[in-house]
Amino acid sequence: MCTSILQIAKDGSHILARTMDWHVMRSMPLFSPRGYQWQSLFDNRVHTNRYALIGGGGPHDHELDVSDGVNEKGLSVQKLTFANGSQLVDTPTPGLVQLAPFEFSFYLLGNYGSVAEIEAHLDEIQLMSGRLAANSIGDSELHFAVVDRTGRTVVIEPTHFPMKVRENPLGVVTNSKDFERQLARLGQYVNYTDDFEAGTVPLNTPRVTTGRFSGKPVPSGSYTPGGRFVRAAYYKERADLPADETEGVISAWHLLDSVTVPKSHNYRPTYSVYRAATCSESLTYYFQPYNRLDVVRLRLKPEMLDRTEPKFYPIKNELTVTELN
Repeated sequence: MCTSILQIAKDGSHILARTMDWHVMRSMPLFSPRGYQWQSLFDNRVHTNRYALIGGGGPHDHELDVSDGVNEKGLSVQKLTFANGSQLVDTPTPGLVQLAPFEFSFYLLGNYGSVAEIEAHLDEIQLMSGRLAANSIGDSELHFAVVDRTGRTVVIEPTHFPMKVRENPLGVVTNSKDFERQLARLGQYVNYTDDFEAGTVPLNTPRVTTGRFSGKPVPSGSYTPGGRFVRAAYYKERADLPADETEGVISAWHLLDSVTVPKSHNYRPTYSVYRAATCSESLTYYFQPYNRLDVVRLRLKPEMLDRTEPKFYPIKNELTVTELN
């Protein structure tokens, strides 16, 4: 379970924020260099990344498991649980790239600079079940939120192959498999613009509703995927537009408050183990594990592009405060 929210600031900054809902905390900020070679768990094939990137994740066998991040071209990608929605491939097609589903976000960040580039090569990639895998990969069900510096924001879902991108000017993603049904349900709480209804929303449109909420119900506090989707979109559409990256991150964090799942092990196994955000323009990664109330920041600086080895940034997952006496 996870929730993704895109904020578009008045100055053109794109801030893609998310909660990572899981049963255990395994991620930390990291850096992956240009030319990084890694080995897919599906078939042991070696891949070489074109681009440097920063994000959240950790080492995983002979590769990196990256759940979210931004690369040097400003492409931001997140992976989110896609319960009962994936139709993974059992038998590989010769000549195509086969990946374990959890590797897809890292592959996109390492090899593409825009949504258009991904779209042009998406039919070359298959996300595989574990049936013929060389190693144990499970059958993880995931879908992927993507935004680039142009402002094009899409969802990629392995519901059929070749995969397709699904335009998502709303900029909100949770975990349900029927995106159209979620939009229809959200329509009970908001009034969509004519452009949104017609599928003609211009790039970098920060809102896709009219702003008229009179007579509409208020979303419930449910932590179900559908409940979080409605709540995230509803409050995003009502919130003030941020002026810049700083205001965008602040706004995103307050919007995430409405969908952050607390620890409640008597009732649910997962909680929001961390929250994170990327900015496509400044190449910045913001990260906050559950037990911290402050945010750490990692920037992809020009001098880092000459590095040849990945780097991990372990941080304490504990309460950090500023003492006044």
